[in-house]
Amino acid sequence: MTRRYKKVPSEAVAARFGKNLARARRLAGLSQEELAQRASLHRTEIGMLEHGQRVARIDTVIKVAGAMAIEPRELLDGIHWTPTNRTGGGFSFVDSRLQGRD
Repeated sequence: MTRRYKKVPSEAVAARFGKNLARARRLAGLSQEELAQRASLHRTEIGMLEHGQRVARIDTVIKVAGAMAIEPRELLDGIHWTPTNRTGGGFSFVDSRLQGRD
């Protein structure tokens, strides 16, 4: 199956992460406040992450994933970095619906 990549600006990465976080939180049956308490974060931090207003640090990704008993990779679903030939690269999104799920 051919994967379709859509090149995106790096700001969009925060938005995609936020959508993944909101989806995972709802599936876990948690409010933003409950997730924040479990992850030792402030409720407004969860809101800012879900709305793509803040980029999560790696320790925050691990905290919120652990608080929901999921793997951190679930919060990064569909976000990819594609290097160029020499230097740099760009983020791209892969539509998860096009990928085979494990």
